[in-house]
Amino acid sequence: MGDRLKKQKAALIWRFLKSSVGIFALALVFSMLNTALNAVTPQVIRVAVDSVIGKQAYSLPQWLISAFSLEAARSDPARLLLASAGVILAVSVLSGICSYFSTMGVSKSSENFVKALRDELFGHIQRLPFAWHSQNQTGEIIQRCTSDVDVIRNFVSNQLLEVFRTVFLIVLSMGIMFSMNVKISLVALAFIPVVVIYSSVFYSKIAKRFRVADEAEGELSSTVQENLTGVRVVRAFGREGFEIDRFDERNDKFAGLWIRLGRLMSAYWGIGDLITGLQILTVIVMGVIEAVNGRITLGEFLAFVSYNATLVWPVRGLGRILSEMSKAGVSIERVAYILEAQPEQDSADSVEPPMNRDIGFHHINFTYEGQKPVLQDIDFTIRAGSTFAILGGTGSGKSTLMHLLDRLYDLPPECGSITVGDVDISKIKRSYLRKNIGMVLQEPFLFSRTIEENIRATRPGATKEEVRHAAQIACVDDAVEDFSNGYETIVGERGVTLSGGQKQRVAIARMLMQQAPVMVFDDSLSAVDSETDAQIRAALKTNLGKSTVILISHRITTLMQADRILVLDDGKIAELGTHEELIHKDGIYKSIYDIQMSSDDRKLLEKEVD
Repeated sequence: MGDRLKKQKAALIWRFLKSSVGIFALALVFSMLNTALNAVTPQVIRVAVDSVIGKQAYSLPQWLISAFSLEAARSDPARLLLASAGVILAVSVLSGICSYFSTMGVSKSSENFVKALRDELFGHIQRLPFAWHSQNQTGEIIQRCTSDVDVIRNFVSNQLLEVFRTVFLIVLSMGIMFSMNVKISLVALAFIPVVVIYSSVFYSKIAKRFRVADEAEGELSSTVQENLTGVRVVRAFGREGFEIDRFDERNDKFAGLWIRLGRLMSAYWGIGDLITGLQILTVIVMGVIEAVNGRITLGEFLAFVSYNATLVWPVRGLGRILSEMSKAGVSIERVAYILEAQPEQDSADSVEPPMNRDIGFHHINFTYEGQKPVLQDIDFTIRAGSTFAILGGTGSGKSTLMHLLDRLYDLPPECGSITVGDVDISKIKRSYLRKNIGMVLQEPFLFSRTIEENIRATRPGATKEEVRHAAQIACVDDAVEDFSNGYETIVGERGVTLSGGQKQRVAIARMLMQQAPVMVFDDSLSAVDSETDAQIRAALKTNLGKSTVILISHRITTLMQADRILVLDDGKIAELGTHEELIHKDGIYKSIYDIQMSSDDRKLLEKEVD
C-alpha cells in the first residue's frame, strides 16, 4: 500500500513537471557544476598550505604541474599565492554563474509546474458533479487549491533539486576525502546513516501531525469563508459574538496542533544539532591525531575540516528536506483527492436531440445519500410549450425534480427515468442539456461584476439593447436605471449590494438571455411583491413564445394560471390538474388557496384576468 501511494505521488509530480523537465534537468546540471566548483577551493587551500607555504611535493596531476611550471615557480611563493587567490576568485565567479542559471531554471520549471497544476485543478473542479461539491466545504477546497499547492511548489522548487544536489555532494566530497585519508573519512561517513535514519523516524511522525494540522487549517478557512459569505445574516441576528467564539475555538485548535508540531520540530532540530556537533568534533579530533602523528599534512587537515563542514550541513539539511517532503506528501494526497474525483462524463452515444418536446418523469424514486426517500414513484408529463406549475411544502422534492432534470444529480439505476421527447436525458450531452434548460433559483448567485456583465453571462456576445430588453421583461430595468452607474453598477460579492427582489430579477434577465426552449423558475419570485410578480409573469407570457415553462412557488397567484399544476406532498404526487380542477377538490391545493387568497390577492387576480 505504501509503495503504491509513493508511486501515485511520484506520478502526480511527473504529470505536471514533464512539460518542463528539460529546463529542470538543465538547472540540475548547473547545480551539480556549482557543487563541483565549490569542491575545488579546499584543494587550492591544501596545495597552498602544503606546497607553496610548506615544502611538500605537489599532490597534483603531472600535466597540471607541467602546464603551469609549478616546480619552477617555487622560487616565488608570493606569485603562487597570488595565483591561488586568482584561482579561487575564478572558481567563485563560475560558481556564481552556475548558481544563477540553476536558480533561474528551477524558478521557471517550478512556475510552469504550478501553473499546469492550478489549471488542471480549476478545470477539473469545473467538471466535478454537483453532488461532490455538496459533500465538500468550499473553504476546504480553496485551502487545497492554494496552501497545499504552494507546499507542493516549494517542494519542487527547493526540496526536489536539493535532494539530487545533496546526494551528489555526498558522493563527491566523500570520494575526495577517501582519496586523502580513509580512516577520517570512515568516521565522517559513519554519521551519515545515523542522521538519515534519525530523520526518517521523525519523518513519519511529522507527516501525521502535519496532516491533522492541515485539515484543521481547512476547517478554519471554511469558518472564515462561511462567515464572510453570510455576513448580512450574522449582522441581522447579532451573531457576532457567537461567530467570534466559534472562530476562536477552531483557531485555538489550529494553533495547538501547530504548537505540537513545533515541539516535534524543535526536538528534531535540537537532537540533529547535537549529532552534527558530535560529528564535527569527532572529525577534528581524529584529524588532529592524524596530523600530529604525521599521517596527514596540515593542508590535508584543513581540507578535511572544510569538506566536512561543507558536507555536514547539507546532510543535516537532508533531514529538513525529509521533514518538508512529509508536508509535501500530505499536500499531494490532498490535491490528488480532488484530481482523482470522478468528473461528469457523457456516454459514448450521447446525443443532442430537439429540446422543444414533451418532458416525461417516469416513476421517479430518489434518495440523497444518508437521508430518507425524497421522491417516491413520481410520474407525470409536461407538454412542450406549456406552462407547468409545481406546488409543495418545504422538503417535498420540488427543487430535486429540477436538479434531476438538469442532471445536477443522476438517477440511480432502477429508479425511473426522465425523457425529452423519446430520449432519456442520460443519453443527452450534459452541456447541451444545460444550455437548453434555463434555471433561476430561489437564491440566485450573482458575480462580483457589473449588472450588465451578470445579465450577459449566459450569452457573452449579446448587445446592450438585448441586455436591456431582457431586463425590461424581468421588470428590473427601471431599478437599474435608478442607480448612478446604471448597468455599469458593480454588484457586490454574491449580489450583496442589491435587494433580494432585484437579485432575483437580474437572475431572471440573465436566464432570459439564454433563450432556452425550457425555462425553470424555482421559487424565483419569492422576494418580490405580488404586483411585481404579476407584471413579470405577464411580460414572460408575452415574450417567451413557445418555450416550456416550469414554475415552482409557494404563492398560489404565481401558479394558478399554469396549464397544469402538480402538488407534491412528502415526495409523492398528491394532486395533478388545472387550477379549476384542483379548486373544486377538497385537497391540499384548495386549502392553500383558501389561506393565501386575501382580498388584496383577489383584487390582483381580477385585475390580471381583465
